[in-house]
Amino acid sequence: MALFPQGTVLPVGEVARLDLERELRTGIPEVILAEGKRDEDLAAIARAMALGKGRAVVSRLAAERVQLLRASGVNVQFHEAARVAVLSAEGAAPKQKLGTVGILAAGSSDIPVCEEARVIAEEVGARTQVAYDVGVAGLHRLLPAIDEVRDADVLICAAGREGTMPTVVAGLTRQPVIGLPISTGYGMGGQGQAALLSMLQSCSPLLVVNIDAGFVAGACAARIAARIAEGRL
Repeated sequence: MALFPQGTVLPVGEVARLDLERELRTGIPEVILAEGKRDEDLAAIARAMALGKGRAVVSRLAAERVQLLRASGVNVQFHEAARVAVLSAEGAAPKQKLGTVGILAAGSSDIPVCEEARVIAEEVGARTQVAYDVGVAGLHRLLPAIDEVRDADVLICAAGREGTMPTVVAGLTRQPVIGLPISTGYGMGGQGQAALLSMLQSCSPLLVVNIDAGFVAGACAARIAARIAEGRL
């Protein structure tokens, strides 16, 4: 007996086998990574997913490639800062929102990865709240920002450099905190390495994803938020 039922895979030529029922199994739809794909393959895969599921999400998309998707005959909403495009077929139902994800960015340079996390969290099904440029170098900025996201079910805290902010936030809030290290630092321990190690060594309990992993942070946060919200229903 097959592990999964037949009919879950949509072939796209010889280059892809789209998993149309991933969202039913996991709560997270298959997201198309633009990097590394030829233009014609990216356009075909994104169009097939949008028509097959009603919506398609393309991550790490360069702005100059958006027109490829717009020529595919489906609606395209491009989130430039996040480098994420959301394709929707005619008549596709809007995504139902369940739970809230709060997102804090230590510095303005961290915003692109935070925006990727925000868009993905919303596509998975969460509402979002954001507060940007609130790192511990100016602690007076962080404390009011925590109050802005006090009602969120789970927090994503993004920081580069030494990656301190998630530890501070985890020590001041009741929400689960996901540390998102960013590759904005330079010199010894740069490119996010010091931030990642600092978060892993946090004395305040928190979860940590990989460097610049906005997709993972947003998807996991949305799943956590949904489970918490379900408990309130």
